[in-house]
Amino acid sequence: MTIFLAAVLGALLLVLHRVLVSPRRLARWVDESFVAADYGLVPREELDAQRSGPPPAPYRIKEMQAVADAAWEGHWQVAEAYVEAAGRDWDERWSRTEFLQQVASEDDAWLDAWRAARPSNGDAATVHAGLMVHRAWEIRGTAYADAVPRERMNTFRALLPAAIEQARQAAGLDPENPGPWVVMVTAARGAGYRREQFQPLWDGLVARAPHHYAGHWQGLQYWCAKWLGSDRLMRAFAEAAVRQAPPGSPLAGLHLHALEELAERTGSSALPAGRRAKGLLTEVAASLAEVAPDNEHLPALRHLLAHHMVRTKMYAAALEQFRLIGPWCGARPWREGDDPVRAFELARGTAAKLSGTGPAPRGQGSVI
Repeated sequence: MTIFLAAVLGALLLVLHRVLVSPRRLARWVDESFVAADYGLVPREELDAQRSGPPPAPYRIKEMQAVADAAWEGHWQVAEAYVEAAGRDWDERWSRTEFLQQVASEDDAWLDAWRAARPSNGDAATVHAGLMVHRAWEIRGTAYADAVPRERMNTFRALLPAAIEQARQAAGLDPENPGPWVVMVTAARGAGYRREQFQPLWDGLVARAPHHYAGHWQGLQYWCAKWLGSDRLMRAFAEAAVRQAPPGSPLAGLHLHALEELAERTGSSALPAGRRAKGLLTEVAASLAEVAPDNEHLPALRHLLAHHMVRTKMYAAALEQFRLIGPWCGARPWREGDDPVRAFELARGTAAKLSGTGPAPRGQGSVI
C-alpha cells in the first residue's frame, strides 16, 4: 500500500510540476541549465539549421547531377533510363519524375526531343504534363486566392485544362502508372473541380497505388478548407490515411500536415489536444517507426511529430523523437521564426524538463 501511495504521490507531483512551470521559467532553465547530452540529445553547438535531416547519400547526389547534366546536353536517354530504373516502386518513380520536371523547368529542349523520339513513352508524357502544371502554378503563386491578381489567376486556370488533357494521354500510354493521375489530381484542385469531377480522378489514382504518398498529399490539399473541402473533410481524409498506412510507408504522417493546415487557419491554441489527439499521434509515431531511415519524407515528419507531441504535453514521446531527429533543425515549425536553433532548443528542452526523465548521471549521458 505504501508503495502504491508513493507512486500516486509521485505522479501527482509530476503533474503539478508541469502545471506550475511557467513558459518564462522554462525558457530560462533551457538557456541556463539544459545540458542536451544528459538526455541523449545532440549538443546545441552541433545543431544544423540548414537541413531538416541528413543529406542524400553521395552516390544519389552524383547520380542525379549526372542525369541533369546529360539531359541538358541533349542526352534524354539517360533521363528515360533513370525513371525506368524505379520499376513499379511508384513512390520512387514519382520522386524521379518530379526531379525530371525540375530539370526540365530550367531547360526543356531535351524533354521535347524525348517526346518526339518516343511519342508512346508514358514517362515523357507525364513529365511534360507535370511541367505544365508546375508552370501554371508559378504564374499563380502560393498566396490565397483573394491575394492573387485576377489576370494571373485567369492565366493559371486557363492553362490547367491542357495539362489535365496531357496527363490523360500519358495515362493512356502507361495504364498501370499512377503518375499521370497524381498530375490530374493536382491540376483538378487548381481548376476548381467539383467533388463529383474529382472523385473519378482520385479513384483512378488509388486503383493503381492505394498508398501513394505524394498523391495523398495532393488529395489532402483538395479536401482542406482553403481549397474545395472543409476542416472536417480534411481531418477525416488524414485520419483514414493513418489507419490505412501499410508498414514502411510514411502515409500516416499526412495527419501531421492536416494539423499544420488547421493551425494556419485557426491558430495552434485551437488544435485538438485531448486523449483522442494523443492517441492519433501515438499511432503516427508507431507507423513512422517502421519507415526506412533514408526515406525522403521522414525527417520533416519527425519534426512535425515532435512539435505536436510537445504541444499536447506528450513530453516523453516527444523527447524520443528529438533523439531520432539528431542535429537537424532546418524544418517547419522551427524555421517559421527568426531563430530556428533557438525554437528547436526550447522545444526539446521543454520535452526533456517535463518528460519525467531525469538527466543521466554525469559521464553516462549518450547522444543518439
